[in-house]
Amino acid sequence: MERIPLIGEGFPDMEVQTTHGRMFLPKDFSGKWFVLFSHPADFTPVCTTEFVAFQKRIDDFRTLKCELIGLSIDQVFSHIKWVQWISETLKVKIEFPVIADDMGRIAGTLGLIHPRKGTNTVRAVFIVDPKGVIRAILYYPQEVGRNMDEILRMVRAFCVADKNGVAIPANWPENELIGDEVIIPPATDERSAAERMKSNTCYDWWFCHKKV
Repeated sequence: MERIPLIGEGFPDMEVQTTHGRMFLPKDFSGKWFVLFSHPADFTPVCTTEFVAFQKRIDDFRTLKCELIGLSIDQVFSHIKWVQWISETLKVKIEFPVIADDMGRIAGTLGLIHPRKGTNTVRAVFIVDPKGVIRAILYYPQEVGRNMDEILRMVRAFCVADKNGVAIPANWPENELIGDEVIIPPATDERSAAERMKSNTCYDWWFCHKKV
């Protein structure tokens, strides 16, 4: 059995049918971040709340040059009708494309079907960077909806980390120790360990932080 892709590897090349037509991943998002998220099924309550939550934050994602794309094993006709229902009933227009994986090919490649959780896709999230590299993978059970603010926070954190060569603390930007500051990578020798204590705010030589 072919193994699923891992963090740090390139997102698999694939042609997909979506509600916005044929797309090629990750090529069509080249130069941008994208979040691919799977949902168990169309016309289900939790998934509906997730689609609305993603759409409500789409401008925040796009500010980070990040696009969204959904996926389930439903047919494209079901996706189209469901998106129409959300627009007509909930007055929320879904702007991101939704992949129709009715043959389960993509779900198999990405490891989205977990036998002990039924035959539908679990709630998975792949965060992919502008070079097409997978930076994070999240899996949620079918019965628990995702926190979109956390997914948005992760994309924002990756952007800050990549731009500044730093690490991001827990609960950033509201960390319990250093607030909205970021962590400077550890020193690699005794001299730099001593110097960094003079020029940075530190708890110790291995725990220094700064504002960006």
